[in-house]
Amino acid sequence: MEVILKETIDTLGREGDIVKVKAGYGRNYLLPQQKAVAATPANVTVFEKNQAEIQARIEKDTKAAEALAKKLAGTTLSIAMLTGGEDRLFGSVTSSDIANKLAEDTSVEIDKKNILLQEPIKELGENRVTIKVGFQTTVDITVAVVPLVETEEA
Repeated sequence: MEVILKETIDTLGREGDIVKVKAGYGRNYLLPQQKAVAATPANVTVFEKNQAEIQARIEKDTKAAEALAKKLAGTTLSIAMLTGGEDRLFGSVTSSDIANKLAEDTSVEIDKKNILLQEPIKELGENRVTIKVGFQTTVDITVAVVPLVETEEA
């Protein structure tokens, strides 16, 4: 089944691309969610007429992603976590924790789904974390997990 994408989907392509998908995926997901339309001659003609507008929107999104990547490049986040004996963490640092800290420190809102963390961080130290900021645009940041120092009240 051929469909025309109405929005950019990472695993398929960019808005306006004509892609071949399995019939069930197209019928049961892409079409009902209005993420694509069937590639009929009439729909192809409409998308060809709108190609300049689509291209301008893609370029704008690409420039915004590159600017965000440039802003985040070299960023180091310091996340304090409770530790036990032998500097072992109580719990772990998740993509949600990283997204919250990123919003707090740099005022950049990133969806936790765009933080590509293979598994939660369970050790103290520095870790490289990849963040997806746009279609096929990623940036690496450093997440330093440090022990939480509690202040004693007199």
